[in-house]
Amino acid sequence: MPTAIAVTSADLVLPAPDRHTPSAAVLHPPDRLDLEQALAETAALLDLHGHLLVVVPSWLPAPAVRRLHTVRAILETDRIALLGIDLPPLATALLVRQLRQLTVCDFSPGIIASAARLLSHYIHAGALLSSVAKLDRVPVDLKAHARSWVSGAQFAVLANPTPHLVKLGPGAVLPPGPAFATHLSFARGQLPGDWIAAELAPAWQVQGVLENPLPADSPAWWGTPKLIEFAAAIPDIAVLYQLVASVRREDCRWCGLELIGDRCGFCATQIPALSRT
Repeated sequence: MPTAIAVTSADLVLPAPDRHTPSAAVLHPPDRLDLEQALAETAALLDLHGHLLVVVPSWLPAPAVRRLHTVRAILETDRIALLGIDLPPLATALLVRQLRQLTVCDFSPGIIASAARLLSHYIHAGALLSSVAKLDRVPVDLKAHARSWVSGAQFAVLANPTPHLVKLGPGAVLPPGPAFATHLSFARGQLPGDWIAAELAPAWQVQGVLENPLPADSPAWWGTPKLIEFAAAIPDIAVLYQLVASVRREDCRWCGLELIGDRCGFCATQIPALSRT
């Protein structure tokens, strides 16, 4: 069986792009499962798949994060990777789907785990907001805060790969888009309009546009329910494969698993720069 990908909420599991891409397991929070049940849930995934990659978003409540670490410690296994991801919710869901796609390729669990950091840099994630007054994930200057109180104001905000904020209006320059082929996904909150399809998609020259349900954590992440979240990502498994395969591989000096980049996805050991030259 392929390496298992797990998430902490069901809305991070987007529909598979093809019949070959497996789904992701959903690990239940501490208020839904007690520790004994969580141990059984995780052990069953390990028995079936061999290795488990858990995507841990930055907004996950502390008790849920502690539960994940507790389960891994009690099971005394080096076959669980806890992948900390600092992306907005919709972009996190797209990254999860990319990792799911990679599990059917001939990559080892260590390569897939460390590929999460690599692929994160190739996701352009942002939102159209009616206000940035409560936005604390992206730098906001005082002028933008003041403009948030103007009725009808809208802001295009890019959180990844480089923060960027612009108030929409005549002469406004849209946030820079990807310089490679992507599909654009978006999810509607309480903000109406077709700005994504009419303005952003043509400006970014995306190859496809797809609407998804808004993740439950998006309003809190962006500081307002009046939003349309968007993210552009590489959809083609062949391109993802080539991107990951082109990076030099080496073995982790601590756990022995394969990796790419400067950090092991399973034990988080840093790889000295000299060893990568």
